[in-house]
Amino acid sequence: MPIRKQTAPPRPLTVGDVVAAPSRELGQWTAAQIVRLDAGSQTAAVLELDWSGPEPSSAADLGDVVPLRLTHHSWNGGLSFCNREWVLPRSHKVVGEIPLLHDKPSNCWASGWHLGDQLARQRRWDSGVREDPVATWKAEYTGDSVNELLSRRTPPRPEIEHLTIRDIDSLDCARLVQCFPGVSWLRLHGRLGTLSGAGELNRLGSLRRIEIADLFGMTGQDRLRPQHVPELEWLDLYSVPAAYASAMRSTWRPEVPAGTYVSVLRARKPEWVAENRSNPLRDWDGREHIGSATYRKAVAQYRTTREAILHVLAEEPADVRPARMEEIGRAYGEAFNKLDRRPGFIETVERAELFDALDHIVKEAEALQGRVLKDVGDSLISGLESVRDW
Repeated sequence: MPIRKQTAPPRPLTVGDVVAAPSRELGQWTAAQIVRLDAGSQTAAVLELDWSGPEPSSAADLGDVVPLRLTHHSWNGGLSFCNREWVLPRSHKVVGEIPLLHDKPSNCWASGWHLGDQLARQRRWDSGVREDPVATWKAEYTGDSVNELLSRRTPPRPEIEHLTIRDIDSLDCARLVQCFPGVSWLRLHGRLGTLSGAGELNRLGSLRRIEIADLFGMTGQDRLRPQHVPELEWLDLYSVPAAYASAMRSTWRPEVPAGTYVSVLRARKPEWVAENRSNPLRDWDGREHIGSATYRKAVAQYRTTREAILHVLAEEPADVRPARMEEIGRAYGEAFNKLDRRPGFIETVERAELFDALDHIVKEAEALQGRVLKDVGDSLISGLESVRDW
């Protein structure tokens, strides 16, 4: 049976509604108006208001409001007006309706509502403060640095509310929760790493937003449960185990009408993880403008290039290697010229990733040979640059 497309936001919203929300940046409530709703993109055009104060019970509590205009940093007086997901977060509430303060469409697109952030920046700017203050309630680590911290058995840091950890190879969630028990926003980004004890994240009772990407080792039993994290309003999973993805999706989709945004993409089976652990182009799998056939051909070409480079370094005399590497670089560039000719999928990000893939091979070769191979990388790039048209 086909899935019926939503024609209205899961939490009731209408054009003209005023939405109020608490702002961590302001330490007060703030507000915005819904200017447009688009069922096709499932977005709401949200116009922020130049107002903050105690929690309002009605739109009348806001007084005579005006749109927030931004002049801080590089802004030139434009409205703080953006298209956002139309799932109204559960911490937000509709306090009434007022005549539209703006009736034009927005060309801005953003992920998450974050009401109050721009107003706080504008007020600091208006008072003469040109730098954003250091937020002592935010912290960011790499996987290695947070594991070093956790290994020291440091005292809990309950003041940290927003926590980001990138480049994770392995992470123990039990120790993470013990160290950061007050986290409300949690971002965990891996390198096809392992997340152990993920069920312990249910102990983060104040959790409102969680993002997990390119991490594995979780099972369906590790899913977050609404009774343990009742304030969760943003769930974003990308490239996680299929069983965990399925369990999280089935558990949290019924919470969407209560104000939890749910995005679960690229559920991976164990075979995929094993096959792609050393594949630097793995993020192309499922990318919106890259078809599956194109992805397979791209990976095949990467592997052909890798084998050729490693063969030359292992089998051929040193004096012929620069010329051979230039040949391999040209073949790599010509292959992707051909692959890109019809679909035209190589854009700025993909271009950088193709160069990074060559660098990945060179680093792998350096590890095998125990020495720096700068001349190899230079020759590959020289050959590639001589032919590429992307």
